[in-house]
Amino acid sequence: MGVPARSLGLVLGYVADLAFADPRRGHPVAGFGRVASALERVCWADDRTRGAAYTGVLAGGVASAGWVAQRATRGRPAAEVAIVAVTTWAVLGGRSLAREGLAMEQLLAKDDVPGARERLGHLCARDATGLPVNELARASVESLAENTSDAVVAPLLWGAVGGVTGLLGYRAVNTLDAMVGYRSERYLRFGWASARLDDLLNLVPARVAAALTVAAAPLVGGRCARAWRIWRRDGSRHPSPNAGPVEAASAGALDVTIGGSNSYGGALEDRGTLGDGREVVVSDLARSVRLSQAVGFGGMLVAAGVAAWVSKVRRGRG
Repeated sequence: MGVPARSLGLVLGYVADLAFADPRRGHPVAGFGRVASALERVCWADDRTRGAAYTGVLAGGVASAGWVAQRATRGRPAAEVAIVAVTTWAVLGGRSLAREGLAMEQLLAKDDVPGARERLGHLCARDATGLPVNELARASVESLAENTSDAVVAPLLWGAVGGVTGLLGYRAVNTLDAMVGYRSERYLRFGWASARLDDLLNLVPARVAAALTVAAAPLVGGRCARAWRIWRRDGSRHPSPNAGPVEAASAGALDVTIGGSNSYGGALEDRGTLGDGREVVVSDLARSVRLSQAVGFGGMLVAAGVAAWVSKVRRGRG
């Protein structure tokens, strides 16, 4: 086979994500979430050690299952392509992300603020109570940028490096971070391991996503130089080491200002001010979706290249 099986599987899985929306019921990630919730109810304690064990059991178990499945396809390229493609489709969220961004734009364009407040929960965990139109638009732009890295670029890159093991292991950790990684009273200690492991796994992918955002800036009427400058200047203002670079680069690419104080579970968090452009408006959501799609496409190309390099190294060692 001329194209390495892992590279081809990643490309096919990416295309499948664009072509087929996530099922309303029975999605594997949702199933993992239900298992994680059930285990949390049994083992929760206000303790980092208990939380680390919870993360290890769930993420380690899923990654191990991926390793077994991957071993079963060794020496069978067609089977490897198939399992990598199906797994990639299962863990990516590019189409769903674009759908939610456009749905928010349509609701805000119709001035359906109550509907938009309710819909925002599909993009992020921010408290939308009382948010006006411009704040809902800002929250959507920020979430599109961060989730493009978390739900598209990062899983593709971990799939390139680790195949099915990398895809499933990363997605498990990222899902746990979304469930228990908050700095709330309940999860400050119990969710510490999930949050820190997610930060570690996203260190490189987030910066790749930021670089791809810079490169894609002209596709949404922006300038690469501005996106690069805002990333380098403002990325560290965000409390998250990984959301900061991608959100700052997105603000520069769109020539808007985002960030500020947000409410999560009743607690206010200062997310810093990113960018020096105008305030986000509703029409920026369509631009943000196009930017997300361009970054996702670039992430797929980078991942396919990395997977080809990994395959070459493996063949050399063999």
